[in-house]
Amino acid sequence: MSSFGSLFETPPSPQRPRHGVRERSVQCLGPHGLHRMAYTEWGDAHNPRVLVCVHGLTRNGRDFDDLAQALADDYRVVCPDVVGRGRSDWLGVKADYGFPVYVADMVTLIARLDVEQVHWVGTSMGGIIGMLLASQPHSPITRLVLNDVGPVITTTALQRIAQYVGMAPRFPSMEAAEAYIREISAAFGPLTDSQWRHLVQYSVRPVGGADGGFAMVYDPGLGEAFRASPILEDIDLWGVYDNVRCPTLALRGAESDLLTPDTFAAMAGRGPQAQLVEFDGVGHAPMLMDEAQIAVVRDFLLAGG
Repeated sequence: MSSFGSLFETPPSPQRPRHGVRERSVQCLGPHGLHRMAYTEWGDAHNPRVLVCVHGLTRNGRDFDDLAQALADDYRVVCPDVVGRGRSDWLGVKADYGFPVYVADMVTLIARLDVEQVHWVGTSMGGIIGMLLASQPHSPITRLVLNDVGPVITTTALQRIAQYVGMAPRFPSMEAAEAYIREISAAFGPLTDSQWRHLVQYSVRPVGGADGGFAMVYDPGLGEAFRASPILEDIDLWGVYDNVRCPTLALRGAESDLLTPDTFAAMAGRGPQAQLVEFDGVGHAPMLMDEAQIAVVRDFLLAGG
């Protein structure tokens, strides 16, 4: 095995001490039956202050390990693997992959956590799920962080994503997997070698059979659902955003092709009138792994009391 260590034991590195980490799951109901959604939980399991962190389209909840570790003294931090990703089940009917199922699953998760209110950090797709839930009457979300996503999703970004989602090859080694992930995720910014290896460790799984190797830990069927309709125009979610009432922080990678500067600026004047913070040298999306990015999120969330 390479320097990544055992994928089954995944021992913490010295830079990422375990802080009461628990791996759990919850049963959710979709259009075609039950499915299991896995989640990782940090901090005191009895802390009534809950932070839910939701990842992007092909990512998983372990992207938030550094942020969760930094906030585990203040929150019970819950990082789900959205269905079809990470340790969660894959759906049999690929057309079911979409926001109605994702939002319903999060409502089920919050019910499992047995709390009335949560704070929310959502990267890309996770931010859209957060917006959709926060825009509802009586929403449980009382503080919202939108990480490199807003009310307009550009065709440029959608077409770029469509070129790779569900298309990942089988990798002969972890080193090959890392090279691929570094290439398609270069917009994450200047991560350290340790940070890249952490992301890769939780992004692939061993494949059985004579050929062996490694595959991404998301259902390739996500690509089928994503490409089901032609991408002809931007997605407009201003009607959703304008109904968000909780304090909101919007983050943007300065080189992002998904959240444009015009949309980003407009988010400060509409709906929840988001606070805006932009990170230089990053595209889509900031990974919230370095101290400066984490500090911005921490300060906003804890300002809510």
